[in-house]
Amino acid sequence: MKSKRNHTTKKRIVATDIFCGVGGLTRGLLDAGIEVVAGYDIDEACKYPYEKNNYPAIFKRESVTELSGGELSALYPDDCLKVLVGCAPCQPFSKYTQGNDNSKDEKWGLLYQFGRLIEELKPDVLSMENVPDLKRHDVFKDFIGLLAKNKYKVSVYEVYCPDYGIPQNRTRLVLFASLLGPIEIIPPTHSKDRYKTVKDAIGGLLPIKAGGIHPKDKLHKSVRLEEINIKRIQSSIPGGTWRDWPESLIANCHKDEKGKTYSSVYGRMKWDEPSPTITTQFYGFGNGRFGHPEQDRAISLREGAILQSFPKYYRFVEPRKELSFKEIGRMIGNAVPVRLGKIVGLSILNHMGKNG
Repeated sequence: MKSKRNHTTKKRIVATDIFCGVGGLTRGLLDAGIEVVAGYDIDEACKYPYEKNNYPAIFKRESVTELSGGELSALYPDDCLKVLVGCAPCQPFSKYTQGNDNSKDEKWGLLYQFGRLIEELKPDVLSMENVPDLKRHDVFKDFIGLLAKNKYKVSVYEVYCPDYGIPQNRTRLVLFASLLGPIEIIPPTHSKDRYKTVKDAIGGLLPIKAGGIHPKDKLHKSVRLEEINIKRIQSSIPGGTWRDWPESLIANCHKDEKGKTYSSVYGRMKWDEPSPTITTQFYGFGNGRFGHPEQDRAISLREGAILQSFPKYYRFVEPRKELSFKEIGRMIGNAVPVRLGKIVGLSILNHMGKNG
C-alpha cells in the first residue's frame, strides 16, 4: 500500500501499533492511508491474522514492558513523521468490571509503559483508544501530565461509534497528542437518521442454525444451544429481555432480587438499530443481547467481526487450524473497531497536512 505524504514536507507518515491485537487499529490506519510498519502484542494467536490482513506490517510478539524506544525507533525510515498508536488493555477501567477488585491487575501499569515509550521515542504524533471511564483514574491524569511535560498538545474525545458509521452502540475515548499542535477529530460522518444498523451490517449473510457453519466461511459459525435456550430464544423479541418469556423458561438466578436487575442478557438484537457493544463473549446467547434478530441462535463469529467493522474478508485463523470460539471471540471483542481506526488515521493525516 502506498502511504500518503504530507503535502508540504513530502515526508512519509509511518506508524507502529502497540497492543495491536489482530490489527483493528492497524487496518484502519492502512485504510486511511498511513503506512504501518509493525504491531506489538503478547498474544501469539494474533500473529497470523495481523500479518495476513495487514501486509507488509509485521507482528512482533513482545511485551511492552520489555520494549524500548530504541527498538521502536529502528523500525521507522529516516526522515519520516513518526506516529505511535496503541490501545492498552481496557478491562481494569471498563464499567463491566467496576466493583471487582482490580487493584492488582498488572494491566494497570501498561499505560505507564506506553508513556515511557513516548518519552524514549519522541514520536511526532500519537493516539490512544480506550474506554471513557479511564478518565476517572489517576493513571490517566498521570499520562496527560507526562504528555504535557514533553511538550505535546493533547486532545481528548469521547466518540460515539454510530456517528462515524460503526454499526455498534459503543462509546470510546480517543486521545491525540502532537508536537505540531492540537489535533481535531474529523466531523461525524453519519447523522442519527443514517446510523448504520445491524441489518445494514449483517442482513445479507446467509442463514445458519445454532451450532451451524457456513460451508464457504468457517468464521460464519454459531455456538450450539441447549434445548432450553432454543426455547428461550424462540420466546425472545428483538430489543426485549428474558422478562418476555413464560415463567417456566426464566432462570432461577433471575428470580431473586439481585438477578432481577440483570435484564441485558438473553436478548435479541434489533435489525433497525446499531448492535450492543461487542464484548469478548458476544458469541454466547446468555452473555448479553447477542441473539440474532430473526434466526434462533446467537450471532456468529463473522457477524461479530463485521459489527466491529472488520472487512468481510478478514481472516482470523489459519485455514487448517481448528476454530476456537473463546480465542477468536477474545480477539474480535478486544479489537479497536476498524472504522474507528480509519477515523483516527484520517484525523492525523488532516492534522499533518495543516501543520507540515
